[in-house]
Amino acid sequence: MKFFFKALCCALVFCCIFSMTGFYGACDDIENSVFRLHILANSDSDEDQELKLKVRDGILEYTEQLFDKCSTKEESMQCAQKNINEIRQYAQSLVYRYGYDYDVSAYITKMPFNTRVYENFTLPAGTYDALRIIIGSGSGHNWWCVLYPSLCLGSAQENDDKLQATVNQGECDILTDSGKYEVKFKIVEIFESIQNLFSSR
Repeated sequence: MKFFFKALCCALVFCCIFSMTGFYGACDDIENSVFRLHILANSDSDEDQELKLKVRDGILEYTEQLFDKCSTKEESMQCAQKNINEIRQYAQSLVYRYGYDYDVSAYITKMPFNTRVYENFTLPAGTYDALRIIIGSGSGHNWWCVLYPSLCLGSAQENDDKLQATVNQGECDILTDSGKYEVKFKIVEIFESIQNLFSSR
């Protein structure tokens, strides 16, 4: 009886893994197609969170012009890296403009994200390339969006069009129909957490 129970458990695990293979592969492709923006506030005080949003607004306006002619993720990342000092200086000038003396750092990195819901689409958990801006100690809550494809400022329809131009139809369905894939998103998030735990050792 114990052998039967163990065999049944193993079969269920293998079925779960098999059913997730295509979904996880699609999520991996999405990771490789997206360049994200991640801004960390100095703290969770109302003032620091308000400052984060002001820096966000300024950076979005600045990068929209900067990345205007970038047609691929790689071009966007190269543009960000080429102009990283200017981006940092601009963010720093915004902090000074609003009366704070926090230092600002900015860099391109590859970092883990949990599943994130953003208006009309959901990004699965994974390790994404990102432009990261840290205000002061970076101890406060973060704000994020997608720089490529440019989903930070567009309308719902514009964002759908950009997604469809960047990923295939199956991946686009995953991004825009989060309710249908809620359980699978959670499984991917758990798997990514375990993977990140081992990779950080």
